[in-house]
Amino acid sequence: MNKREASALFRARLAQVLAQSGKTQSAFAAAISIDRSALSQLLTGPDPRLPRAETLLAIAAQFQVSVDWLLGLSEDAGTVTQTLDAVETEAALDEHSRTAMERWHAEATGQKIRYVPALLPDLMRTPEIIAFQAQSSDQERRRLQAQTRARLQVSRAPEADIEMCMPLQSFQVFAQGAGHWAGLGAAARQRQIDHIAQMVDELYPAFRMYLFDGRKRFAPPMTLFGYTRAAVYAGEVYLLIRAKPLIRDLAQGFDGHIRAAEVHAHEAAEWVRGLRAG
Repeated sequence: MNKREASALFRARLAQVLAQSGKTQSAFAAAISIDRSALSQLLTGPDPRLPRAETLLAIAAQFQVSVDWLLGLSEDAGTVTQTLDAVETEAALDEHSRTAMERWHAEATGQKIRYVPALLPDLMRTPEIIAFQAQSSDQERRRLQAQTRARLQVSRAPEADIEMCMPLQSFQVFAQGAGHWAGLGAAARQRQIDHIAQMVDELYPAFRMYLFDGRKRFAPPMTLFGYTRAAVYAGEVYLLIRAKPLIRDLAQGFDGHIRAAEVHAHEAAEWVRGLRAG
């Protein structure tokens, strides 16, 4: 293979990595520490060319592909297949009570986020709900407040592209004050319902909420960050998945919930607004 052929193959594989990353060109360029114009030259410049060595290494490190694959010397895209195919665990909180999820959201800027909450949408919790969940712990209350603000900030960013899917029964149980929400007053629950309806309206279409029938389908609490990382919530830890085939399977399952949704994004705010705390 001569240099021109290698350059053309690199261009095709770079385009493939960009597409699979789910990032915008600006976010992709920032992730590998080059200008967007430099990335554009690599992708569509008049003469295909190879990047500098440090750019090549940055692409391989950031997006878990091998340098040999990028250069057309191998058909195996993975850097270390055994590592990428493993499911790792990571504590939900670090030693400073910061959540791993906050860090992953920051690293996923520009990527599409798919999200199934454990109870209610984290970014839409009112102070009363946070206080109820914190169980009189000031430290936990402050952490949940900070988490809510951080999630809301991500959802309001210009490049935000977030789909959230959950069982409609989760809202009905909340409105009734049953299960996890037993003991929370009806007035506080109604204020939370009204707040969610307002926020879904405000954030649409960058944030889109779909509700499916939980009697027919099941989705574990999880977040998919483009096709680079998936985190399944398991209480004190996250099951962290980096293998692209597994992430694609989870994404297809998530998209299946959306196709089967009883309440679609354009009608979600009105559906929530119709709930009444019993």
